[in-house]
Amino acid sequence: MIADLLRSRRFLPLFATQALGALNDNLFKNALAVLALFTAAQGGALIVALASGIFILPYALFSATAGQIADRYEKARLIRLNKGFEVLLMAVATVGFLLGNLPLLLGVLFGLGCQAAFFGPLKYAILPSHLAEHELVTGNGLVEAGTFLGILAGTVLGGALILLPSGTIIVSLLGLAVALAGFAAASQVPPAPSAQPGLRIGWNLAAETLRVVRLARGQREIWLAILALSWFWSLGAVLISQFPVVSKEVLGGGSELVTILLAMFAIGIGVGSVLCGLLQRGEVTQRYVPIAALGISLFAWDFAGVCPALAQQLMGIAVGDDAARLHALLATPRMWRLLADLALLAVCGGLYSVPLYALIQDRSAASERSRMIGANNIANAGIIVAGAVVTAVLTHQGVSAPQIILIAAGVNLAVVVWMFRVWRTG
Repeated sequence: MIADLLRSRRFLPLFATQALGALNDNLFKNALAVLALFTAAQGGALIVALASGIFILPYALFSATAGQIADRYEKARLIRLNKGFEVLLMAVATVGFLLGNLPLLLGVLFGLGCQAAFFGPLKYAILPSHLAEHELVTGNGLVEAGTFLGILAGTVLGGALILLPSGTIIVSLLGLAVALAGFAAASQVPPAPSAQPGLRIGWNLAAETLRVVRLARGQREIWLAILALSWFWSLGAVLISQFPVVSKEVLGGGSELVTILLAMFAIGIGVGSVLCGLLQRGEVTQRYVPIAALGISLFAWDFAGVCPALAQQLMGIAVGDDAARLHALLATPRMWRLLADLALLAVCGGLYSVPLYALIQDRSAASERSRMIGANNIANAGIIVAGAVVTAVLTHQGVSAPQIILIAAGVNLAVVVWMFRVWRTG
């Protein structure tokens, strides 16, 4: 089924559009973060923190309206308009990079957040129009795998290329090329008819946000899936935010170690996402979600426990640079145990999230499907921000990265108990 979907026009153009979009978002975000750290002196760290909020803010502001628009109009045309806007943003980003204008680049980042917020309901709501029910889990798994591999590639390329002598030009041209490739892929997405042509679009953002959330809360099974997904994205954001801290402050590594940790996480999510389709054999069910959540806690707990033991083991090893430190780390069995924990944690993450997206798509009425995805994005944004605030407070109080991961794993166990209580049957 996987090969058939990847050869099919029903799926391949959308898959490519999404993966290229994820690559471009993270190429730009990481290039901007590194540029800010190297050019804004003392204000660089503040700009990096601000950038994260700027990108996620549109999800909270516009997801309700984005869902309404996706339900009202033909989705393939909206996807092309959305990707055309990305091309325009990358053209503006080129000007911003060449001028070294950080405010302009932050404006582009907000625009990319808007573009992503409007694309989310489209990409998930269009899948049931083009895929049979037994293909939904596999299709969602492939989309998730492509997304995380795009995130990994964009993150690595953005940080590496911007530091080259002509880095701003290279990143600008690459971002524009990726956006154009995404637009070309979007032009091949087959039409998907309007789900509710007469739907009134509300432009009062606060009122429409509340209305869409109430609509989702009125459908228990969908709302539970939204809450579970929101927790997953918050947990994932907390874990990813701690990887650089674990690398630098606990293990004494550099950017290469951070890249390895991110790569293991992204590849693991991709493997778990694809594996989910094989495991569930096309059945749309949340049956395995609590088990996957339990696996996340267990592997996160072991990951956090291995970190200080590994650091203690390496205290007596004298190394002169990051490369030598990385070589010393990779020569120890505990490091491979840590990487295995991270990979298996991520595999469980793929097994966790993919069925929930498929459930929202399958259980939503066709006329409301995009708005349900919009409600999911609103909840995701809110809980991710809450998780970031709690993490910042813990960090300020001197809680170490392994301890934060342990706390997250413990809270996740409480979520597992909740899941077993509310989802006793598949």
